[in-house]
Amino acid sequence: MHEVTLLEPFRALFYAPFYLAEALGAFARQGVRVRLETAGSPDAACARLLAGEADLAWSGPMRPLLLRSRDPACTLRSFCAVVMRDPFLLMGGQRRPGFRLEDLPGLRLGLVAEVPTPVWCLRGDLAARGIDWSALTATTGRGMAENAEAVAEGRLDLAQLFEPFASRVEDAGGALWYAQASRGHTAYTALYATEAGIAARRPALQAVIRALAEALAAIRRLPASEVAAHLAPRFPDVPASHRVRGIARYQALGLWDAGPAFPREAYDRLAAAMLASGAIDRVPDFEACIDTTIVEDALR
Repeated sequence: MHEVTLLEPFRALFYAPFYLAEALGAFARQGVRVRLETAGSPDAACARLLAGEADLAWSGPMRPLLLRSRDPACTLRSFCAVVMRDPFLLMGGQRRPGFRLEDLPGLRLGLVAEVPTPVWCLRGDLAARGIDWSALTATTGRGMAENAEAVAEGRLDLAQLFEPFASRVEDAGGALWYAQASRGHTAYTALYATEAGIAARRPALQAVIRALAEALAAIRRLPASEVAAHLAPRFPDVPASHRVRGIARYQALGLWDAGPAFPREAYDRLAAAMLASGAIDRVPDFEACIDTTIVEDALR
């Protein structure tokens, strides 16, 4: 039995396949004992991984893309695609049929503060439509819980949220205006490790990949209620109705439709958004940032 320390950056419903692999016994079936530890933030997970305190972590492929754009000697590589569509939702305080991103200027928008990728991706969406980011009336620096409350109370017109915060807004009378997943495949969450770590623990990491392949297949076929029930121990403070609604919404949006193979278009779309938002000034090669061979070998 291989033993692996796996870091989650923070707890989120859209990370469901990782928790489902554990709940369904997929890790054990593949001969790996996974010790799951919560780092607290994507930056903290990256720091612990680079310090050798864990074997691998999951996070956005933005991490090796960003760091390798600054330093080609960076050794982080992503592999095993899990979330390849954007889980963030623009939730408004009331129904607004026919809403388009072109309608954003002039509206009071609350941007997510916890992580940068959804903001970069939204900026990329607007740039592709020729919309000047500076034309937005955007609130920054507030967490999703606070923004969800502000939308419900009418202090914001809409906010950028993931589940279950989106369900809270709906319970208060709000509605989904735009799903960022609708732009298509965008590299959002995968495993990552250092090149040395991948080489040293390759059989163990391949076992993790096979377990996640099982979980991804399961989450595509199981009803949302069954997935939500499996996730309950990891989300004791989230109402069952919100767990079910959140999983069902993400299934309908195709959040987990791509992995574990890594779609090149997902990487290209993320890189384009990061360029448009000024997060990077050059795009590292796909092959430098993404290890496709470890997944291919694992699934043979």
